[in-house]
Amino acid sequence: MPKGYLCLVLHGHLPYVRHPEHEDFLEEDWLYEAITETYVPLILVYERLIADRIDFRVTMTLSPTLISMLSDTLLQERYLKHINRLIELAHKEIERTRWQPEFHNLALMYLSEFTKARDTFLRYNRNLVNAFKNFQDLGKLEIITCGATHGYFPLMDTYKESVRAQVKVAVGHYESVFGRKPRGIWLPECGYHPGHDAILKEAGLRYFFSDAHAILHGSPRPKYGVFAPVYCKGTQVACFARDLESSKQVWSSIEGYPGDYNYREFYRDIGFDLEYDYIKPYIHPDGVRINTGIKYYRITGSGNRKEPYVPHWAQDRASQQAGNFMFNRQKQVEYLYDFMGRKPIIVSPYDAELFGHWWYEGPLWLEFLIRKIVCDQDELSLTTAAQYLEENPRNQVITPSMSSWGWKGYSEMWLQGPNDWIYRHLHAASERMTELARSYNSVNGLTKRALNQALRELLLAQSSDWAFIMGTGTHTEYALRRTKDHLLRFNRLYEEIKSNSINQDWLSDIEYKDNIFPGIDYKTHQ
Repeated sequence: MPKGYLCLVLHGHLPYVRHPEHEDFLEEDWLYEAITETYVPLILVYERLIADRIDFRVTMTLSPTLISMLSDTLLQERYLKHINRLIELAHKEIERTRWQPEFHNLALMYLSEFTKARDTFLRYNRNLVNAFKNFQDLGKLEIITCGATHGYFPLMDTYKESVRAQVKVAVGHYESVFGRKPRGIWLPECGYHPGHDAILKEAGLRYFFSDAHAILHGSPRPKYGVFAPVYCKGTQVACFARDLESSKQVWSSIEGYPGDYNYREFYRDIGFDLEYDYIKPYIHPDGVRINTGIKYYRITGSGNRKEPYVPHWAQDRASQQAGNFMFNRQKQVEYLYDFMGRKPIIVSPYDAELFGHWWYEGPLWLEFLIRKIVCDQDELSLTTAAQYLEENPRNQVITPSMSSWGWKGYSEMWLQGPNDWIYRHLHAASERMTELARSYNSVNGLTKRALNQALRELLLAQSSDWAFIMGTGTHTEYALRRTKDHLLRFNRLYEEIKSNSINQDWLSDIEYKDNIFPGIDYKTHQ
């Protein structure tokens, strides 16, 4: 019998970026890169494990915005063009590097990977959500939901109607996709505010994930720290908190595994390295150099000098480090089991895009880890939060502390100089949306369409991604424009609904552009 559990959680999310009004849109590449470098590699890992009858358990968030983009026919068609262009580039690279064996073999590797990505994409009828649904139906994957558009709940607490709408829309969307209600939720940015568990319970959710200090600073103090879930006082919704040691061992680029000098260097890409005329057909049509995904160098060291990437060296390191991670967790649960007198659960949550996109060897490391845990030891068992609660229904009752993950752990990343101005506008829009939802109880036709679209625009404006991007100073212009565009559209809809002067052509245009949540009901925001 195992002495403890490991709960691996991969948070899959991207902001909703879809621009049918443009033939090519730079920020849509975020999705295409994620498909090729993260989601297809993870699917192939799960498929290999299932083929070898490895009985694994992994938890994944698939946020409503990510699901909506993966399911969108326009973006599916654009991804196919994108991956076909990369396959063409890989063929050219094979020819260009013919007399450079250290790069030629890598070009062949990339051709193989891009071809597998396209084949996998087509095998699941262009919708990779089908793959993850299959893994969930087989009992290997627990898919949880998130806020509808990843709105940051603690800074929305002034208008709980918006928090409730974010949760209810997400739960309804999940059920329409997977044919069952979600059991758990990833609170966007792990942002918890006391009392929001009542909203989760109202939506039928049984548990959520938080950062460590949500539990460690809870009241009363948790008897088992972060190594057992707690029930929120008054609701019995379970809170699972992040284990800092196991998390840092993976996500830290300085102290963690991804910084190993044998691993692929993310920041050296042929989109920037090669001559402009050669690479021009494969970068943005405006001439902006971008990452292609073809990278020939390893991290090498802390300086600028980089050596060619050697895949089998990286594979060896991934295997060794998976064994090291497992060994550390074994020792951790052995100590905690004796100390606690019960089986601890170690919750290790990561952004899904760390695996494959940022850390190229991440999916391989994950596969090695799962195989080693299942086949090479018996102190540690993989589990999910739902499975743990079924086996361990008795847990301490506390009130978790307000918290988030990210810089300093208390909302500062989403509330600082570059982005603090947005909240007065979001709050005003939330107040107006509640007014609309309560004033128009039973309408149809154009007015109902406008009301539903108003809620879509509000939800899209609330995405925490825009505040995060403003805070980090990357793609700031785009984040500003998205925030302002959605708020301006919402306010125009509000005025037109109130004055009974809805412009049908304009409404149809923004319904086409912002087409997320086709079954949305404006009355959710009451």
